[in-house]
Amino acid sequence: MKQYHELIKHVLENGQERDDRTSTGVIGTFGYQSRYDLSEGFPLITTKKVHFKSILVELLWFISGETNIQPLVKKNVRIWNDWPYAKYQKTEAYQGESMEEFIAKIKEDDDFALKYGDLGPVYGHQWRNFFGVDQLHKVIEDLKNNPTSRRHIISAWNPAQLEDMALPPCHAFMQFYVHNNTLSLQLYQRSADVFLGVPFNIASYALLLMMVAKVCGYQAKDFVHTLGDVHIYKNHIEQVNLQLQRDFRPLPAVRIAHRDNILDFVEEDFELIGYEPHPHIAGKVSV
Repeated sequence: MKQYHELIKHVLENGQERDDRTSTGVIGTFGYQSRYDLSEGFPLITTKKVHFKSILVELLWFISGETNIQPLVKKNVRIWNDWPYAKYQKTEAYQGESMEEFIAKIKEDDDFALKYGDLGPVYGHQWRNFFGVDQLHKVIEDLKNNPTSRRHIISAWNPAQLEDMALPPCHAFMQFYVHNNTLSLQLYQRSADVFLGVPFNIASYALLLMMVAKVCGYQAKDFVHTLGDVHIYKNHIEQVNLQLQRDFRPLPAVRIAHRDNILDFVEEDFELIGYEPHPHIAGKVSV
């Protein structure tokens, strides 16, 4: 996917070495935008394998309004495990359990999950209950009934609740746009981990765009990805350089069953077609 490789090159060529919250160190810069036309294929990176199921399960979890990791770990999706485990390690209850032991407890013990598996009012909570407002439901109704509005917005950035969140929203603000029966979506992402996070973010919001278009009766068009602090962690430099050496492969397609209500989608409604990427490239998450 050319746009993603151009992003990597931009950061490597124009970024500055910076300290960061995780103490890993980054090469970073500020302000970047990419555009992905969904009529050309589903924007899932092909120069390394990206786990589509994890993206789908996480997105359905966001849409449900859930904020506890138990539904994710029961499906072996590990995206959010690091933050509650790090928090648990600081409690008196911590008895030296490994990450694997902690996650097993989350999966099997509902009371333990209730106490130690919740992330606070993160994305799903804000999308579905921003001080009582179901933003997702409202934007879908507005897209159907007032398509030319300039107010088709969902915000995950809630300053009043940031301190209660395991991680303040990185993908913070989105806006939908209708034109000639097509639907486009722009995301503002305040913080962008180019190697690990951004491929997931591109695919996740492209998929959300397709789902909202489906229930509203539109054709999904452009996903516009606007980035604020865009960075490559220093321990990912070798990995991104390996990616840049790989050739592009054809983009896959995603087939989605029809649903009238976005809350009715289930994992089995989605089919990834023709995804033949290069092998996965591992990288450590900085927490």
